[in-house]
Amino acid sequence: MLDVTRLRVLVAVARHGSVTAAAHALNYAQPSVSHHLARLEAETGTKLVQRAGRGIRLTDAGRLLAERAVEVIGRLDAAENELVVFAGLRAGRLRLAAFPSALGTIVPTAAAILHDRHPGFDLRLTEAEPPEALRMLRAGYVDVALIFRHEADDGGARRAVLSNGADAGADPLADDGPPAVADHDDLRELVLLSEPVHLIMPDTAVCGGEPPLAPAVTELWPADLARLSDQRWIAGCDRCREHLLRQCAYAGFTPRIAFTTDDFVAAQALVTAGLGVTLLPGLALRAARNPGVRTARLRGTSRSVVAVRYGEAPDPPATALLLDALRAAVGAPGRSESVSRPDPASVTALPEPAAAPVA
Repeated sequence: MLDVTRLRVLVAVARHGSVTAAAHALNYAQPSVSHHLARLEAETGTKLVQRAGRGIRLTDAGRLLAERAVEVIGRLDAAENELVVFAGLRAGRLRLAAFPSALGTIVPTAAAILHDRHPGFDLRLTEAEPPEALRMLRAGYVDVALIFRHEADDGGARRAVLSNGADAGADPLADDGPPAVADHDDLRELVLLSEPVHLIMPDTAVCGGEPPLAPAVTELWPADLARLSDQRWIAGCDRCREHLLRQCAYAGFTPRIAFTTDDFVAAQALVTAGLGVTLLPGLALRAARNPGVRTARLRGTSRSVVAVRYGEAPDPPATALLLDALRAAVGAPGRSESVSRPDPASVTALPEPAAAPVA
C-alpha cells in the first residue's frame, strides 16, 4: 500500500521542480522531503527521481506515478469533504469550474442563491474551458464542471441547407457534441439551458461604414453566411472555432480568420473597429455587450450549457445543493440526466420562426 503523504511529496516535487521548492510549499524541512522520496522508492522498488546538475528530476516511472497520484489525492480530498457533509457538519466546501461567459452570468447568481440558502458553504470558483474543466473534475479538483457544447437544432440546419441548393446528402446536424463526456460512464450530465448563437457585426449606425447585411435582417440560417464569405472573421476558443468552421462549411466556404481570441469582450471590440465579424452565444452578450455591435440570430444551431459531475448517483448533498442553485439561476424547471448526448426534449425549447430574408 502506497503512503498518501509520500505521494503528496512526489506531486509537490513534480509540480515545483525541486526538493527545496517542494519543502517550502508543503511547509516541510528539506531532509523530510528527501526522506519521504527515499521511502517511496523503497515501497515501489523503482527509481523515481534522479540528479540533474544541482537539482533533481523525475524518472519516467516517477512522472507516471506523480500523474496517478494527482488523481488519487484529488479523489481523496473530495471524499473527505463529502464525508464532512454526510456527518452533518454545517460547513462544507464546494468547488466549481466554469467557462468565462458562465462566470459572468449564471455563476454569480447561483453563488448568491447558495449563500442565501446555505451560508455555511464555501464555494470556490475556477475559470476553465470545457476540456480543462473535465480534467479537473476527473482529478477531483472540482465537484462540478460547467461546460458547453454546440448543438444542431433538429430540422433547422437541414432546411437551411436544402433550401439553398446545397448537397442534401450532407448531414449538417452532426455538431460538435459533448467534450469527452459520452465515452465515460463515470461522468453524469445535467443540461441547464440551451442558448442561441448570434452573428456579431458592427452597428453601422454607431460605427459608420457599409453594413455586412441589411439592417432589417435579425435572423439568418447557416447557409446565409455565404453572403459574408468575403468578410474577415474572428475566431474564439478551440471549440468555438470548430463551430464557426462548421457553420461556414454548411454555407460552402472557408472563413478568412484574421484574429483569434477567447475573450468575448475583445472579440466585440474587434468587430466595432471594423476588423471582422464573429459568432457569439447569448451568455457572452449577457455578460458584456458592446454598444457598437449589431446581432442577428443564427438559426439551426444553439449552445447547451451542461453541469457535469463525477461518480454514480445520487449526488453528495453538497453537490446537489450547488446543482439546485445553478438550476434556480437559469430558471431550469427540472432535471435532465444523461451520460451521453441529452435528449432534445430535455433542452429548453426554442421557437422556430421563418428565416428573415437576407439582403
